[in-house]
Amino acid sequence: MTITLRVIVDQIVAPVPGLIGRYTADLTRALIVTAPSGCEVEGVVSSSLPSDYETVQRELPGLAGLYKSSLARRDLAAAWQLGLTTSPGGGLIHAPSLFAPLRRHRREDGNQTVATVHDLLAWTHPEAMSTTSVAWQKAMLRRARKHADAVVVPTHALAEQVGMIEDFGDRIRVVPTAARSGLVIGPDAAERSLRLGLPTDYVVVMGTLEPRSGLVDVLSALARPEVPEVSLVVLGPESQGEQHLAAVAEESGVAPTRVHRHDDLDPADLAVVLAGARAYVQPDRDGGAVTAVIEAFQLGAPVIHTDLPAYAEIAAGAGIPVPVGANGEFVDRLAEAITRVLEDRSLADRLAIAGGDRSRAFGWRDSAERVWQLHADL
Repeated sequence: MTITLRVIVDQIVAPVPGLIGRYTADLTRALIVTAPSGCEVEGVVSSSLPSDYETVQRELPGLAGLYKSSLARRDLAAAWQLGLTTSPGGGLIHAPSLFAPLRRHRREDGNQTVATVHDLLAWTHPEAMSTTSVAWQKAMLRRARKHADAVVVPTHALAEQVGMIEDFGDRIRVVPTAARSGLVIGPDAAERSLRLGLPTDYVVVMGTLEPRSGLVDVLSALARPEVPEVSLVVLGPESQGEQHLAAVAEESGVAPTRVHRHDDLDPADLAVVLAGARAYVQPDRDGGAVTAVIEAFQLGAPVIHTDLPAYAEIAAGAGIPVPVGANGEFVDRLAEAITRVLEDRSLADRLAIAGGDRSRAFGWRDSAERVWQLHADL
């Protein structure tokens, strides 16, 4: 008898797939490749356009089938929030997010539901989300507490945080994430660098102009007179509300000509950006961007990160931790860390080697095998 693991792959064709869309695609591909003998993987998607179904099939070669709900994404999200639909039926279900059919079921009848939590922004930074999204996230975590057989998180740090919000007992399982597929340097790297307009010396930061992201703190740090003058490559949107990156940079004391911005780069372009960086800075205050740190490690960029437990866990000493503390002190410490990396080539080289070694601890095959083992244990 063939055992089918049904994965909710809807985020791949969401209006903005984002990090969870990439996670869904990479994990599902690895689940297909690592499927044990007698097992297969089927996708589950909301009612979508035929072109969306084709996208899923193209992104996930080897998929055994695609269950197509009769409800569109928004309607399916509302129905699952209230437990009003039986779609997609029973069996083994794995959701790469909280977008999951969390309802009463009997595991002894061969039914399992596993959901995934990537961050707790709805609790820690609700201002970063719409009120509807905050309410939905909180409602779905409550449903997960009642009905999920297990909840997957990427770090032990997040597992502890989730456990403080809802009591899952021993149902929280840590399955690390990994760098996105295709993040490699190809023979056309020089051409890509030229096309992207990358400066000679630069540091990279991923984030937005939201205070929690820490991008403004990096700009303030780069404006300090003791910090060597380098360019900044920002991976993120150009504006946040009425704030615009060029204006904020100028207000921080950094000439807008020193700031280069890219968003939604394909993996090969991102690889070129990271590989050429003098340093990668992860200054955010919520610890939700652990995948970005892994990617910087993989491409050999010396990493500077905040001292949050999630980053300390991922880095395991391969980066420079910067205590957050008060805003002014944080900027001082960022400026000091950036200066150290830029001025001490031997330190930068050691960090690059340590990061490369650390990146090998994370891989999609390992993550997929852990997911298969989780469902086997259940």
